[in-house]
Amino acid sequence: MTDTGLNSPNSPHNDEGFSYRSLLRNYVSLSGIALAAIALANIIILFIIDVTSAQPSPYTGILAYMVLPGFLVAGLALTGFGVWRERRRRLQAVPGTPTLPRIDLNQPGQRSRLVFFLSFVFVFILLSAVGSYRAYEFTDSTTFCGELCHVVMHPEHTAHAHSAHARVSCVECHVGSGASWYVKSKMSGLRQVVKTVLGTYPRPIESPVANLRPASQTCEQCHWPRRFWGAQLKVFNHFASDETNTPRQVRLLIKTGGGDPSSGQASAGIHWHMNIANKIEYKSDPKRQGISWVRLTDPNGKVTEYNAAGADPAAVSKMEQRRMDCIDCHNRPTHVYTPPDRAVDQALAANRISPALPFAKQQGVAVLTAEYKTSEQAQAAIASQIPAFYKEKYPQVATAHSGDIQNMVMELQLIFRENIFPEMKVDWRTHPDNVGHYYFNGCFRCHDGNHTSKDGKVITKECNSCHTVLTQEEGVLPASVVNTNLTFKHPIELGDLTGVNCSDCHNGGVSP
Repeated sequence: MTDTGLNSPNSPHNDEGFSYRSLLRNYVSLSGIALAAIALANIIILFIIDVTSAQPSPYTGILAYMVLPGFLVAGLALTGFGVWRERRRRLQAVPGTPTLPRIDLNQPGQRSRLVFFLSFVFVFILLSAVGSYRAYEFTDSTTFCGELCHVVMHPEHTAHAHSAHARVSCVECHVGSGASWYVKSKMSGLRQVVKTVLGTYPRPIESPVANLRPASQTCEQCHWPRRFWGAQLKVFNHFASDETNTPRQVRLLIKTGGGDPSSGQASAGIHWHMNIANKIEYKSDPKRQGISWVRLTDPNGKVTEYNAAGADPAAVSKMEQRRMDCIDCHNRPTHVYTPPDRAVDQALAANRISPALPFAKQQGVAVLTAEYKTSEQAQAAIASQIPAFYKEKYPQVATAHSGDIQNMVMELQLIFRENIFPEMKVDWRTHPDNVGHYYFNGCFRCHDGNHTSKDGKVITKECNSCHTVLTQEEGVLPASVVNTNLTFKHPIELGDLTGVNCSDCHNGGVSP
């Protein structure tokens, strides 16, 4: 038998009589190589776009770090499968040959192939680690949560972008720190993805969130109730729905209360409810709007139970018992949909809508509260109905104040875009806001005068328990709380203080 040299030490062929490179020359492996190469090239391009763009598309991240890596791995797996399949086919054609390749590092060809293979594995693992971290980081971003499923989360994402928590990412409140809640959130997210793909997600998104992490592990990482006390000034500007948009302003002090008794700063007020010294539990309907039973445990351990008038004891016993925390009142800390009445008041107070336009309040609220099937229909209706009203009823105003009317149209369109979403059946009425008691019962869920204990105590409905009214002005929006003529009076007569700074005498130590 003639020696073909296939098994010589320097041969580029393996022990079975065929080259390693030739194993790649099959349709399956070549398809895998093409798929992997295309995926890798696109990953590199999208990665560059992601790191260089100020505001990259949310689809850039999902493609670069989640979809395309899957195709890359599939391509490599397909290449390996093709090699295995081709080698197996050739081995069957030569009976009696070893089923596994022989590795001899004394052969330069095998050494170079091994070095190439190990280098490839090292680079692949390194890139996979970087890509995995970027994928993890991307799935925790507000862009991923709010923009990827645009139709589903559009209302919530829009409200978040205009809230006081706009710079707080979704996961900081909905997930928090730690691996256990991260895993729980991702498992829940998989169900949500399936519903999104199948189109079976609820419209609107349901609230309250049943499995939300306790507020003590999320909200209180930034907001510490023991450091809240005193009162806050709140100013409410209202405009009547009359021809002159008559203004009315109410200024009051909100008694925040709370604080830490050990520091001497504790005070009565709204945060008396927080779990600083008192423990409050309650039972309600699933929406937490009808509270039927309340139990208070005070700092001395005394327990008082309050029952709502007319509540069915059998039904109450079946309700879920919940310990009160931040989100029982601040249940819409970020995703707030402002009612048209308030939104138009705010626009008039800030002069974004001119108060000089007759019936601006009435017409603005009317056009915002009309029923629309789509957002596009609403935008067109606002653009046509407002100018038509002034052209018909006040032609002189329509001519002299055309710019103000156009500004009013743009402001009303903006209010609609930020607060009303017909496609998801979401508006200001969808989710009750429990802060206050103006548009929803809120505080009055308990403080309604109808929750009574066995010994006759009633949960108060007295207004001044939570706030003190300072002024109520009608016909003008005052610029001060009470009196603009008051100046500071030093407790000791020191004469002219205009050239003296407080810190010249007060150093935090012994009084001067």
